[in-house]
Amino acid sequence: MKWNDLPKKKRLYAAALLTIGGILAWAFITAGIITHDFNRKQLESRGDEQEAVVNGIILTETKDDQKYWEIYGETGKWDSSNGVAQLNKVIGNFYKDNEVSMSFESSKGTYNSKEGDITLHEDTFIVLKDGITLNADKLHWINSHTPIVAEGHIKIQKGKELLSTADKIVISPEYDSFKIIGNTVSKVYEDKK
Repeated sequence: MKWNDLPKKKRLYAAALLTIGGILAWAFITAGIITHDFNRKQLESRGDEQEAVVNGIILTETKDDQKYWEIYGETGKWDSSNGVAQLNKVIGNFYKDNEVSMSFESSKGTYNSKEGDITLHEDTFIVLKDGITLNADKLHWINSHTPIVAEGHIKIQKGKELLSTADKIVISPEYDSFKIIGNTVSKVYEDKK
């Protein structure tokens, strides 16, 4: 059967179907070209990984109405693939029995949600509940049942009574005692009242 032998109505329907088929084919080919790189990049990024840059981030751990710690970072970055938050200009508190046991301030901090640990880096200043202060290059907190380890250029001070320097200090989980390790110099002064 030839095209000219078809009735006019059937020729119109055939032309419309061919036109719609051509438009659909063009749309599918164009969509495939546009999204080709997108699909490849999505596969390379391993699914739903996300990284967020945040101003003013607060992280807290609370279990059974008991707060264990809280950290505030002026700026920060969250990487969902590694479960790590990197914070800048960090301040925060560690708690024992819902009371502040240790406060800290540091230039940088890292929270690893998979491991549950906190590391403070660079210019770390710590105040224990009994008034002891210490400066360190690095502090590592694993959990509320494990000692806290501070390392690098340790300087411990309690008012005018105690001044100590060391390479490393290990603070008990109760925040009531500590062990000084490495090259240590301690000076104890008598309070003359």
